[in-house]
Amino acid sequence: MKTACVLAALTASASAFAPAQVAKSSTALNGWKDDMVVGITAPVGFFDPLGLSKGKDDATMAMYREAELKHGRVAMAACLGWYITASGVHPAFDSKLSSDPLEAAAQLPTVGWLQFVLGCGAIEWLPPQN
Repeated sequence: MKTACVLAALTASASAFAPAQVAKSSTALNGWKDDMVVGITAPVGFFDPLGLSKGKDDATMAMYREAELKHGRVAMAACLGWYITASGVHPAFDSKLSSDPLEAAAQLPTVGWLQFVLGCGAIEWLPPQN
């Protein structure tokens, strides 16, 4: 009886150090498959009411998606800038510009507008660094 208990204890303790069985999983990315494309929602499927994607190849659609992300990031930065200036702090021009964005745009010197337009143009036309 003692030997059976000792053998059972040794068998149980030995199985604690055995490698665990792990199920194999796929590591393929599914981001660009047709059922995962941006614009597909559960109730309606692919949502393109204006038909902007008809006749477009994958490269054009990828460029559209990249532009959408870029413009979304610019919009988020613009909202952040709006909140900062609404708090009474303007990071440029020693806070001498108005906290109202429309008045601040009128107060901005021509050189400031030139920098703004050239900076936005450079961001838009420079190739992405992958």
